[in-house]
Amino acid sequence: MSRVCELTGKRAMFGNNVSHALNRTKRRFNVNLLKKRFYIPEEDKWITLKVSASALKTINRIGIYAAIKDAKSKGFLK
Repeated sequence: MSRVCELTGKRAMFGNNVSHALNRTKRRFNVNLLKKRFYIPEEDKWITLKVSASALKTINRIGIYAAIKDAKSKGFLK
């Protein structure tokens, strides 16, 4: 499975390491992903998602049900 947040769609960005002599080599900026289980009381079931740390903060703020509904409307979840 790819390193993509299932709620926000965040994925790795690419850039350069720049040395003191200004030599540039390619590098990746990976997403801070966590595999987490959530309980959805409206549907009375557990769900496992791979979410970024910023998505986890959003879930704590608005709730898992609202976050999943928003992700489905944006096309990130089926």
